[in-house]
Amino acid sequence: MKKVMLVDDDLTMRSLLKTLLELEGYQVIVKGEGEENVIIESLRQEKPNVLILDVFLHHANGMSLLHKIRQATDIQDTTVLMTSGMDVKDQCLENGANGFLLKPYMPDQLTDWLHTICD
Repeated sequence: MKKVMLVDDDLTMRSLLKTLLELEGYQVIVKGEGEENVIIESLRQEKPNVLILDVFLHHANGMSLLHKIRQATDIQDTTVLMTSGMDVKDQCLENGANGFLLKPYMPDQLTDWLHTICD
């Protein structure tokens, strides 16, 4: 079973995406709040196939987090899908994201992307 880690500070978004992804057959690890080092440590422990990471978090900066992931030799190859309500696709891709979805996106956009990457 493919494992997805979801890092988003929006409780509703986390709940909806967790349900959607579980229905699609993914194991889902949800992280809402947390400092960057806590999220990095969770990433190291869980070793997900894909990290879905919101750009704007309350207690962390998704772009800074992405940079730290790409600098850490043990997790730098993690597939990262960035999401945001602002169109920051170019910045995300330039900083090493594997993909970007502009919120709000349709559920099939996410599942299509994941099936392409994970299957």
